[in-house]
Amino acid sequence: MVETPSLSLRSQQHPLIRSLADAIEAIWREHLELAPYELPGDLGYVEGRLDGDRLTIENRCFQTSQFRKLHLELAQVGQMLDILHCVMFPRPEYPLPMFGCDLVGARGQIGAAVADLSPVSDDRALPTAYRDALQHLPPEIFSQPRELPPWGDIFSEFCVFVRPAGPQEEARFLQRVRSLLEIHCTQASRSEPGTPDQRRTNFAGQQRYCLQQQQNDKTRRVLEKAFGVEWAETYITTVLFDLPVA
Repeated sequence: MVETPSLSLRSQQHPLIRSLADAIEAIWREHLELAPYELPGDLGYVEGRLDGDRLTIENRCFQTSQFRKLHLELAQVGQMLDILHCVMFPRPEYPLPMFGCDLVGARGQIGAAVADLSPVSDDRALPTAYRDALQHLPPEIFSQPRELPPWGDIFSEFCVFVRPAGPQEEARFLQRVRSLLEIHCTQASRSEPGTPDQRRTNFAGQQRYCLQQQQNDKTRRVLEKAFGVEWAETYITTVLFDLPVA
């Protein structure tokens, strides 16, 4: 079992980001056998400047029998912007969807909160066991839903993308993510490797997911402005959304 020390950046971030980061790691430790995952170069902790403010990025990564990479990123720009980004990358042998979650807070308020279990199958449908479990979750009502970006066709019909209005909706979003993670980790622990054909399908689905996510211009612009075009491309394609190895 891998122990996860508290991160210095986490204590300075929005309370929902702190709570969600703690919850993600606690559920991982409860359900999965974690092993270290080494990021390329010196990309675990990065500092730069953005419009005169310090940009700090802290990455925490693990791997398991079912997942080639569990990635939790926390980032902060001065006192203005707080970010949480998390993706669980299954090993292509396992027929598992992609868990992804992002929080963006500006000036003390969460402006965007998104979480999903995104299918990788040819028919863009989640496995039956996932659908059954998700359909039994209580409905979560948010007053300010947000529209998915043009490349968002990778997400499932269960995707939550909202601007939480106050502490009650923030608590609802936190609970929804906890539920998604509990379902995902439970299903993953029961999963068995598939056939070579299934592996090829899973591999193609993960590639599609990563390539679509790499089209997020907002993330790219921030990284390019702080670190340069070449560094941003390397970070996006090797840390945030690296493609599985064939």
